[in-house]
Amino acid sequence: MSLIEKAAAKLKKNESLVERAAKKLKDVSATEGDKSVSVNENSSMTSLETKRLNEKTKPVATMARVKLDLKVLQQKNILTSDDVENSMTTEEFRIIKRSLLLRAFSKGEAAIKNGNIVLVTSTQPDEGKTFCAVSLALSMAQERDLTVLLVDADVAKPDVLHTLGVKGSKGLIDVIENKDMDLSECLIRTNIPNLTILPAGKKHKLTTELLASERMGEIIDEIARRYHDRIIIIDAPPVLASSAASVLALHVGQILFVVEAERTREEELNDAFKMIDKCKNINLLLNKARFAGGKKKFGSYYGYGYN
Repeated sequence: MSLIEKAAAKLKKNESLVERAAKKLKDVSATEGDKSVSVNENSSMTSLETKRLNEKTKPVATMARVKLDLKVLQQKNILTSDDVENSMTTEEFRIIKRSLLLRAFSKGEAAIKNGNIVLVTSTQPDEGKTFCAVSLALSMAQERDLTVLLVDADVAKPDVLHTLGVKGSKGLIDVIENKDMDLSECLIRTNIPNLTILPAGKKHKLTTELLASERMGEIIDEIARRYHDRIIIIDAPPVLASSAASVLALHVGQILFVVEAERTREEELNDAFKMIDKCKNINLLLNKARFAGGKKKFGSYYGYGYN
């Protein structure tokens, strides 16, 4: 084998998970027809080898599709593209996303590694982090030149699909655990053109270890590098309820930390910040704040730039 052939074989062997997924999605239409292997008369491949190769040839997995019920989402106070232009929720998340997007795609000295990966978390459960993650993803998906991947990484209590009113099976944990699984087998496209979902997948007793694995880091880093026009929103477990959040914080460029008004204590915040301090761009969102009326337009407070 020549030097060039060896190099080509090595490149093919090291082909990344995302590259394999992209190729499979691109070749779906071409592979839906005849999947048999044709052998030239002068080929040295034996009939047994041909048979084995044909047995290994499997149909390409197409990305699942779901339809989000926009009316149901509106009943849950989750913003949709059909919302009134100046609704309170819509405007609040427009303010929130704008600062995140500016940092996500900053250039030069202001650039942040993996700045387009945003982790959404809180100190304790039930502070509204999933609601905020979903609303933020839907708001960002309305941008014309942007695609959004919403990842449910709260494996112990996955709630993204339930909040959106859809079902799924395979997800993040499955693709981390199974090296032969392509990312495309787990992704779910929605009827919102710019929004794709990656479910949490099956529950696993070694969830934190899987999220801390080298494979997880490779998947996250490559998604961030390969899709420069994509924002990845990760709905993570609460920091003080699971060690997984501190592990995920190692891979992201920004964190949106949801704080429930009149509930989250300062001591809890300090403890939580110490666990995710590897990420230097932490943004605070005060959720469930009471609206006192008057001239104030928006019902939540967004504080940016915790260090």
